[in-house]
Amino acid sequence: MVKSMYAYVRDAWKNPSKTGVRALLWSRMQQWRQEGTVVRIDRPTRIDRARSLGYRAKQGIIVARVKVRRGGRRASRYVRGRRTAHMGIRHKTPAKSLQRMAEERASRKFPNMEALNSYWVGEDGKHRWFEVILVDGHHPAIRSDATLSWIGEPEHRGRAERGKTSAGHKGRGMRKKGTGTEKTRPSIRSHANKGK
Repeated sequence: MVKSMYAYVRDAWKNPSKTGVRALLWSRMQQWRQEGTVVRIDRPTRIDRARSLGYRAKQGIIVARVKVRRGGRRASRYVRGRRTAHMGIRHKTPAKSLQRMAEERASRKFPNMEALNSYWVGEDGKHRWFEVILVDGHHPAIRSDATLSWIGEPEHRGRAERGKTSAGHKGRGMRKKGTGTEKTRPSIRSHANKGK
């Protein structure tokens, strides 16, 4: 079976050091560090991944590259007398993944669009970059598209903020069913408040 062009691109991203993608990515990140947090780009960096997640080169669809700071939260030092181990300023991790944060920032930057999906494109010691696919559900080209017209419905408004994207489903524990997942549906918070 003959491999497509997208299959070769996918294989190159699987082993970046062997295929030269790492050197190319390193030179690109020099520029990305100087850019803003959310930057609209002309075309996806990883065309194979973008297309598998729903990207199409048509009107009503854009791609934004988002920069998120890596690591846990930066808490201030407790100012009372206390042991270092009990300060509670380290290992404070957010409840959301960096990818979900990137999707939320992109959807806030473009309020008329909804985040369809996102994927990783690079990272260094300080930042991690994701590219978010955004769709305008009210654009005529999208409304007439049988595979994407659903995103214009009112129940899909604010999908990134409500954890309805693929990264959001993963963070909310929606990828599993059955035994062991009794507290995840409809959500962890609503399950904890049940009966109050």
